Amino acid sequence: MVKQFSRHILALFFLFISLQSAAQTTAPAVRFGVIADIQYADQPDRGTRYYRRSLQKMDSCVADLNNEQLAFSAVFGDLVDQGPKDLGPVMAQLKRLKAGFRNVLGNHDFVGVSDRDALFRQFEMPAPYYAFEKGGWMFIVLNTNEVSGYGANEGAPVRKEWEAQIDGLKKAGRKNMQPWNGGVSRRQLSWLEQQLAKAKKKKENVLVFTHHPLFPESGYETLNNRAVLAILEKFPNVKGILSGHHHTGGFAYYNRIPAVTLEGMIETPDQNAYGVVELYPDKIVLTGRGRMSSRTLLFNSK
Repeated sequence: MVKQFSRHILALFFLFISLQSAAQTTAPAVRFGVIADIQYADQPDRGTRYYRRSLQKMDSCVADLNNEQLAFSAVFGDLVDQGPKDLGPVMAQLKRLKAGFRNVLGNHDFVGVSDRDALFRQFEMPAPYYAFEKGGWMFIVLNTNEVSGYGANEGAPVRKEWEAQIDGLKKAGRKNMQPWNGGVSRRQLSWLEQQLAKAKKKKENVLVFTHHPLFPESGYETLNNRAVLAILEKFPNVKGILSGHHHTGGFAYYNRIPAVTLEGMIETPDQNAYGVVELYPDKIVLTGRGRMSSRTLLFNSK
């Protein structure tokens, strides 16, 4: 009887250990919040854009995200509609986030700005484009406004890159050569490749953040999106792309890389749009709130 009881105790012990191990295996490596296109402005509504209501939406969004166990929250550009003059109330909301925040610059953030090169400081970013690491992942924040008519200072070398990109897009008949779209410079592309090589050496997975989508191509994508994608697909550790800009949202696989365009908060009078992302060894899980779509993105899939 004693031996039988001991066997039961031993079996329960091993069951407990296996359940603990399974729980640890299935726990996400990183959890973070996502917000796109708040686009606040102290101005009347226009069409489907409800500028002043974005602050109310941010209030409930921040309260909800503060109830989650997050490493950080990421904001995918266009925090404001008419440039930094309206930035104060939005930053005040973001500073309420207990886990902190990481900003991405959007095209509307440049409105009325004279020194474009210094704009990132007003958004409390370490640089116009940058990378950071959490939980065995590298997060790469690109500046897709760098090569553009609105994002480059007059006389800057990148203005010539912008003119060359626009000329090439016209010849190719591309739909994305719009004044509100921007591109990535040759210098930034070189930096991107260096960061990806660094992550590969450290055996880190990579998630790329942009304002303008890289894929799918809907006319809202980064001017030289194909050049960026050509670099990303060389690195198997690149596991996904998250973007803003196109408020209706979108999704597609670029070969093996899932690319998500997050729905914009500015749209609709009452429905909010934000979410929580969980990163696993084999997938990315986005749980959307309000208008933001929920998605499970499996790696190495099409």
